Amino acid sequence: MRGWQKREGGGQKVRIAMIGGGYVGLVSGACFAEFGINVSIVETNPERLSALRDGRIPIYEPGLDALVASNSQAGRLTFGDDIAQAVTGAEAVFIAVGTPPRNGDGAADLQYVHAAARQIAEALTGYAVIVTKSTVPVGTSRRIAEIIRQTRPDADFDVASNPEFLREGSAIGDFMRPDRVIIGLDQRLPERASRAEGVLRQVYRPLSVVEAPLLFTGLETAELTKYASNSFLAMKISFINEMADLCEKLGANVHDLARGMGMDKRIGRDFLQPGPGYGGSCFPKDTLALSRIAQEAHSACRLVETTVQVNEARKAGMAGRIAAACGGSVAGKTVGVLGLTFKPETDDMRESASIPILHRLAEAGATIRAYDPVGMAAAKPLLPQDVVYCTDALEVAEGADVLVVLTEWNMFRALSPAELAKRMRNGVIVDLRNIFDPTAMRAAGLTYESVGRP
Repeated sequence: MRGWQKREGGGQKVRIAMIGGGYVGLVSGACFAEFGINVSIVETNPERLSALRDGRIPIYEPGLDALVASNSQAGRLTFGDDIAQAVTGAEAVFIAVGTPPRNGDGAADLQYVHAAARQIAEALTGYAVIVTKSTVPVGTSRRIAEIIRQTRPDADFDVASNPEFLREGSAIGDFMRPDRVIIGLDQRLPERASRAEGVLRQVYRPLSVVEAPLLFTGLETAELTKYASNSFLAMKISFINEMADLCEKLGANVHDLARGMGMDKRIGRDFLQPGPGYGGSCFPKDTLALSRIAQEAHSACRLVETTVQVNEARKAGMAGRIAAACGGSVAGKTVGVLGLTFKPETDDMRESASIPILHRLAEAGATIRAYDPVGMAAAKPLLPQDVVYCTDALEVAEGADVLVVLTEWNMFRALSPAELAKRMRNGVIVDLRNIFDPTAMRAAGLTYESVGRP
């Protein structure tokens, strides 16, 4: 993460404003500040703003607390709720507000993006590039430009689309050493696009040290690239999950299959790990949004639509897999659950597979005991009320009839099979992330079920 250097001298005069102090805005703002840029993050939620000013990070992301603390102390990173103050003198203003799925059709809700555009327009005092960091449907950047022109006909600005590609749990590394930085500009106006490109090249200049590629495209292409990228990765996950099911029927091993596929450079090894279905803040939302965008453009994306359906069916079916491992029913049985968040190294519960699985288990009469290293506070409002939350993994196993792995936290990999067998009432393990060695589990006398392995 240290393959670049902070800029000295003139580079430190660059100022940007980040509208939104949520996951994307906070991570991006802190990383820009680490580059040596002066960053003002605008957060209108009083509780979140108070936490940020006090040095308390309202989200879990490894390394983010130290990054925010050091740059706040250095004066490069500030927090406030005054957009006018933040925008004044900023060369670039990033919009990083939420775009949640709209109720009913799954399309992105742009009310916060549009509101931010109006507030930015009112605050502009000189030329600035208005950059969309939020994930937004195609055409949003042009709509932002219209809103600003309507609000302030005299404003001197350009718009750009700069989608984020941050993975929760490794976001800082993704920002500091990105595979690519995609920037969409209004290429119909070459002179305007050139001016905006100059500003954003200056903002991203520190990444030249690690030779991170900057790809400049049109506005629509940049906006669509984010949705296309996440939807393609979601398709890979759903594909390998279906292959895992097929492996179980045919006696094949999905991990060897995935390795064999991944050795082909055209396919790659990433996102070929079977599990209970994808979740999180991006894949479910972006696949639904892309399906909606395609429908509105009368150009259906059948693969994406099917991916959504396959994933929902998979999450719904996992409770049945657990019941089958228990002889067909979990009624009256104690189910221990390891991991609740949609993936490790995050406290994000959005669209986590644990939500539908645990609700179905509770409805079927199971007593549920659960542990997650960082996600239990976020999980409690979303899970059945009678879930018992434990202090560690071994407490979860105590007296359990079946132990289910839902999130592949590294700490779970080190659990002793013999210790689990000693603590459990009935030694049934349903490993939906394939983190354990089947031979070691069975040698300890445990009944072991995994995904896609004979």
